[in-house]
Amino acid sequence: MDMGKLRVGIIGCGAIALEKHLPALAKLSDKVELVAFCGRHKETIRKAADEYAPQAALYTDYLDMVKDTNIDVIHICTPNVHHAPMAVAALEAGKHVMCEKPMAINADEAKRMLDAAERTGKKLTIAYQNRFRKDALLLKDACVRGDLGEIYVAKAHAVRRRGVPTWGVFMDKDLQGGGPLIDIGTHALDLTLWLMDNYEVESVTGVTHNKLREQNEANPFGPWEPEDFNVEESAFAFIKMKNGATIYLEAAWALNTLDEREAMTTLSGTRGGAEMRRNALTNTDELVFNGEMFGNLVETKLQTAAGIAYISPEEETIADREIGQWIDAIMLDTDPVVMPKQAYMVTRILEAIYESAETGKTVEIAED
Repeated sequence: MDMGKLRVGIIGCGAIALEKHLPALAKLSDKVELVAFCGRHKETIRKAADEYAPQAALYTDYLDMVKDTNIDVIHICTPNVHHAPMAVAALEAGKHVMCEKPMAINADEAKRMLDAAERTGKKLTIAYQNRFRKDALLLKDACVRGDLGEIYVAKAHAVRRRGVPTWGVFMDKDLQGGGPLIDIGTHALDLTLWLMDNYEVESVTGVTHNKLREQNEANPFGPWEPEDFNVEESAFAFIKMKNGATIYLEAAWALNTLDEREAMTTLSGTRGGAEMRRNALTNTDELVFNGEMFGNLVETKLQTAAGIAYISPEEETIADREIGQWIDAIMLDTDPVVMPKQAYMVTRILEAIYESAETGKTVEIAED
């Protein structure tokens, strides 16, 4: 064992670990050593270990794994309901933690994670990989420079015409906490708040729908059993910030619309605007800046080829950038790009949307 490397353990060896975390970690062999795998099924964790680290320790109980003194960092790739107990246990055992999105199944659980990180002094980050897309990085630079001026209106887009995930536990409310709002809406919301650099929320008003559960034949991931669809299929929210700025959030796995945009944002500022969108004709992602010049309205379009979050034709994938900066943050003792306080506010907003949808009332966001 190379004591100069960070020793990483993986909890959960499903698709997100196999397609995103493990390939990216494997490319960091000069900085990282995979030393442990944990999961409910021995054959699954054995398969992952055989491919990436045959000599790694195998666990079926995460409480045993976090006690392993040979582990420095733990990546949590499990259903949402497990995020908080696993992260808190790992942090309290002295491990740094990267946890898949969303931070937790509700705000109380997310606060437990935040408090544990602050109490232990260990680093905690949440895997909001869309911040590392090329279009997002370009737009962030523009926002930091002030190219858009004061951003006071935004839209967070996470809409699929049909794209209901029929594998795993996505439609299980007990394990996931909800449907597309907590699954893909969380990405769009995180991206929008980060680009605006505004986490001061005043109130949230939201609605959810489950009206298309019987329309299951045209889904690219295959049909589902309507009686098993016990989460929302779409959600919409109006978020008012303390400085008067507003965010409109839309999230859907199934919606009868032609305007499909996932993990994208539209920003309107005092000096200009910017919009992430999908060009259906060219099948490419675009970043479009708009404004006024010489008395005329102008647009500047960039084709950034944002691609899928962890499957990219480029040599350096989005996951490579995301996990690379996380490992560097630990080794250099700097802040990760995704700070836990930011992810905690995302979870508070998501919870408020669900509460507002259930009660029919606007939810005020109190000081924490």
